Amino acid sequence: MAMGWTIADLVRRGVAKHATHAAISFEGRTCSYAELDERSSRVADGLLREGITAGDRIALFAKNCPEQFEIILGASKAGAITVPINWRLSPSEVAYILDNCGARILFVGEEFESLIEGIRESLPLSKYLVLGAADSPKGYARWRGQHDARDPLCPVDPDDVALLLYTSGTTGRPKGAMLTSRNLSTLLDAVGPMWGLNEDTRSVACMPLFHIGGIGWALAALRFDGTIVLVRMFDAEDLSVTISRERATHVNLVPAMISALVNSPSVRKLDHSSLRMILYGTAPIGKQTLAAALEVFNCAFVQVYGLTETTSAITELDAQDHRGQDETALSSAGRPYPWVDVKIVDPLTLESCDTNEPGELWVRSAQNMRGYWRDPVATAATIGDGWLRTGDTGYLDAAGYLYLTDRLKDLIVSGGENIYPAEAERILLEHPAVSDAAVVGVPDSRWGEVAKAVVVLKPGSSVSSEEIVQYVRQRLAHFKCPTSVDFVETLPRNAAGKVLKRQLREPYWEGHSRRIN
Repeated sequence: MAMGWTIADLVRRGVAKHATHAAISFEGRTCSYAELDERSSRVADGLLREGITAGDRIALFAKNCPEQFEIILGASKAGAITVPINWRLSPSEVAYILDNCGARILFVGEEFESLIEGIRESLPLSKYLVLGAADSPKGYARWRGQHDARDPLCPVDPDDVALLLYTSGTTGRPKGAMLTSRNLSTLLDAVGPMWGLNEDTRSVACMPLFHIGGIGWALAALRFDGTIVLVRMFDAEDLSVTISRERATHVNLVPAMISALVNSPSVRKLDHSSLRMILYGTAPIGKQTLAAALEVFNCAFVQVYGLTETTSAITELDAQDHRGQDETALSSAGRPYPWVDVKIVDPLTLESCDTNEPGELWVRSAQNMRGYWRDPVATAATIGDGWLRTGDTGYLDAAGYLYLTDRLKDLIVSGGENIYPAEAERILLEHPAVSDAAVVGVPDSRWGEVAKAVVVLKPGSSVSSEEIVQYVRQRLAHFKCPTSVDFVETLPRNAAGKVLKRQLREPYWEGHSRRIN
């Protein structure tokens, strides 16, 4: 497939090449390329009949299921933009995203229908359809079946925005990263051969499809005419069984998942010899975990680093780097891909840093997002002269390996989930007993790091750590909430009044050379 495809072209190519080949395997059921093509065309026709036009947004709010691919591909055929939403978010967060993106139609998992009903009145939705509700008038399958199975062949350009993925915002509000099909093709066309993807690939997709690491990984299998072995939610024991039963060849995980997998009861009793590669990201892998995983799976391990804003991976620590199990190399994020330019920049002078000198990582690549949806200020602060400022700090060694050290944006990555402290801080400051608060990432052996609240109470006030945690949990997705609270008399601030997060974090990270997990 030549450079310049759209997401819809992935199924068009697949059905032309091998119509009966399985495109998706899910919980004992398969969907062929022909079936996926037909169903996505029905979705496209349905969207057009609902008045959806090029550039309109349709949203997904569901756990992993095959219907999501019908919708994503169908939206691409109709020229619409798909907005997958994190189902772990609170109702107010979901409402904000739906309002901000102006989604016209929402496809929602059956278990989340009541949540949507609770916020429906405040939304711009013209309609929502329920996945899995076969007998409901709002049932997706019934709606899909009413529409034409012919591909509408709408004119769609590879440079049109295809996906809008919301990332948690440093200002306490999520921002929508605008990604095009060309962003995706730049990465997938190049890495597919490197990772051995082909029509025999059976690639396990267990990461949530609202993550670029989930949807990008799954689409890579379609790009090379393989099969997506779709998993609804990660469970170590179930995944071990799935890899064995499905004769999976590739899987994408985070280190916490790999650790859980190698420690699951059945993993050493099952046959995983079909597995060729385990890709992982968001954190380096511990030497003990890697040694155990190599023993159990005896396959290639590849680490990637990237952001939603860079359409996922921009650097790779390849299989050869893992074979030697060199601790220094394993603590790096690998080397930039040949088509990706990176530089380390002094955040104050904006001058390029020397080898081994830390600064902010800037990226220039055709993978860089178009910008943030309806947020020109944030876009201008992130992208300039073709360079994207990642907000991550690190350095490049003489061999070109990237070592990440900290985050300018205070981002916390816990078990693969991005947590921006500003979201929890905004809620903490609403508590009647709290006068000041900050949230920082602290080390955690299982998740890499977790959020901790550092709180200053109002004079005469008394509240427990547990009460503070519960207060935030009632108002924010649980994975974004602090897991513990420390009480202090004052927070360290600079002359401009900004909390000195690095100073706050320092005691918790003592003895840890890498301050980003």
